[in-house]
Amino acid sequence: MTEAFEISGIPSAGGVLIVVDHASSHVPDDIDLGISPQYREDHIAFDPGIAPIARLMTEKSGYLAVLSTNSRLIVDLNRYPDEAAVIVERSDGVEIPGNHLSAEDRQARLDRFFTPYHDRVAALIADLKPALVASLHSFSPTLRSNPQLERPWDMGIMYNEYQTASRMALQFLGEEAELRVGDQQPYSGKDLNATMNRQCEAIGQPYIGVEVRQDLIRTEAGQRHFADILLRSCDKIRTALA
Repeated sequence: MTEAFEISGIPSAGGVLIVVDHASSHVPDDIDLGISPQYREDHIAFDPGIAPIARLMTEKSGYLAVLSTNSRLIVDLNRYPDEAAVIVERSDGVEIPGNHLSAEDRQARLDRFFTPYHDRVAALIADLKPALVASLHSFSPTLRSNPQLERPWDMGIMYNEYQTASRMALQFLGEEAELRVGDQQPYSGKDLNATMNRQCEAIGQPYIGVEVRQDLIRTEAGQRHFADILLRSCDKIRTALA
């Protein structure tokens, strides 16, 4: 583990690389976000339930995961470095006073957390040449800022220009009994796909973007259930791509 990322699994060429941008709610001791402690474990801070799924998947040979080790409130790794939202000042109705930074402090935050993470992801892709990259996230079934919003899907598949592996994922996940899968839901990869755009689309690397609803993966049983679903689908995609 480093300050910016951790690795789970054993590296192997031509396997599946799992990328988890929002794996942790950790806030370094030397950073004060100025928020109530209740929000440190809220969905605005990280993607609950998704890191255990990634680690469970890496128990299988051919699967390796790179996971963030800090809260998305420190730096949102699924943004571009020049976006305002890469260090968010307000999230789902919650003000983040500690993120009102000078240009110098903002760059220092990026140099410390953002750049090492993305450099490592790029190096793993270059070195291992994975058959598939799976970007894993989880989503909240409701939002404080929009309580009328309905997010009924169990899972969602996101993509931008590259759609081949995602179309396969939608097909294979559709074969899972009673699983409600959103196509570009709960949001579109056309709008929010920064990590996969820069790490995969830019070099022609096959990938899928996955979202799992958080209330379904808060328990170990739920995490194992969705890890198994994703393993089955990723194995089928690898075979189909080959």
